[in-house]
Amino acid sequence: MPEEEVKKRRPFKKYFYRGVDLDQLLDMSTEQIGELMPARIRRRIKRGLRRKHVALLKRLRKSKKECPFGEKPAVCCVYLGERRRLSKHICGT
Repeated sequence: MPEEEVKKRRPFKKYFYRGVDLDQLLDMSTEQIGELMPARIRRRIKRGLRRKHVALLKRLRKSKKECPFGEKPAVCCVYLGERRRLSKHICGT
């Protein structure tokens, strides 16, 4: 086939939150991410996380640390009704 007829591969979808790329969000601290969030979430971050939320972050870090490089971590329950999902929660690799 001529080069003109070869279809270009579709690029992967880029994820953004309020104009910030996912890679940049992963590098940010919780306080920096809090500045991008709505007022209710900013207040929650300023006042501190509850024990449930700290335990959730520990579980996520543990499952991410135990998985080999390039693979997805083991599934763990991330449901807390009032908790907003941060970039740390969504990125598996």
